[in-house]
Amino acid sequence: MAFARLSALVAIALAASQTASAALTKRVTCSTGHVTANAACCALFPIVDQIQKDLFDGGECGEEAHSALRLVFHDAIGFSIHGGKGGGADGSILAFNKTETAFHANGGIDDITDRQFPVFLETGLTAGDFVHLAGAIGTANCPGAPRLEFKFGRPAPKAPAPDLTIPEPTDSVTKILARFADAGFSPSEAVALLASHTIAAADVIDTTIPGTPFDSTVGTFDSQVFLEVLLKGSLFPGNGAQTGEVLSPLHGEMRLQSDFAISQDPRTACFWQAMINNQQLMMAEFKAAMAKLQVLGQRNLIDCSDVVPVPKPFTSAIKFPATFSKKDVQIACPQLPFPNLATVAGPAPTVPPVSPRLLEWGDE
Repeated sequence: MAFARLSALVAIALAASQTASAALTKRVTCSTGHVTANAACCALFPIVDQIQKDLFDGGECGEEAHSALRLVFHDAIGFSIHGGKGGGADGSILAFNKTETAFHANGGIDDITDRQFPVFLETGLTAGDFVHLAGAIGTANCPGAPRLEFKFGRPAPKAPAPDLTIPEPTDSVTKILARFADAGFSPSEAVALLASHTIAAADVIDTTIPGTPFDSTVGTFDSQVFLEVLLKGSLFPGNGAQTGEVLSPLHGEMRLQSDFAISQDPRTACFWQAMINNQQLMMAEFKAAMAKLQVLGQRNLIDCSDVVPVPKPFTSAIKFPATFSKKDVQIACPQLPFPNLATVAGPAPTVPPVSPRLLEWGDE
């Protein structure tokens, strides 16, 4: 019940904030015809169009969109509120890509930086502004995603982030939460950021099955991943057990060791379960956590959030995959009522791979 009240309060607060902001903000009409809250943002609208065309195939929730969101996390999390761990959301992962792509937790991320780097050079943006604008645009291409904020004006990064700042699938929940806390995030915010796994897939945990999704609706930003991580596992999708994965409930789907551990841990289990079939809560919590992530270590930025495209909504109820029901759920938060969900008709599904690379903050 507490989480239901939280969801309602979040929705009301967001609506009130947006209404008040619209009433108080003086709008500027750019030479392109776009309307924005700050004239400094006008230069970004043509760049948004360029990124959509050159990176995202005109606005698709595909490989590059998912990869752009992954890059946002891997760039920004190299930060500590206590100092000494890098510049945060400064674009260092793109500017110093030869250094940071060699980090163990960044396996395969050179595919992303190699694809983005020439487009970044054409835009004239700093590396930090490019990485975080591209991440917001790409996420907006996925139905159900919140419209992420974008703050403009990051200086060029000074140095690469240090290694060993990115959580990995083999880490314990205690280690993962400690790393998030060091960057300024609570356990609930860590769970909120993991909503990104709804459009994610693994490439190098099991190299025999690249593009293996984490849920059965990888093209939609919905709460299906929070449900399917809780289902009883019975198989590995590829060449047996690999480091960083645990048994999966569905053929063709991978379950990260860290995701499952977080879903079962008493410090995070209720936050995890609260996301299931609660699209508004998931969107609001993810948007808030991302707004915090994307300005780590940055100051005096201009709010240019209105250059970010508006995502298509997702209004359907999620369902158990065919042949599954509540009896298959490994409930770790008994104090929170589990939502009543229908089951998809038909035989147990096989989730198709996504080719060739998607988002995953803990890719191995």
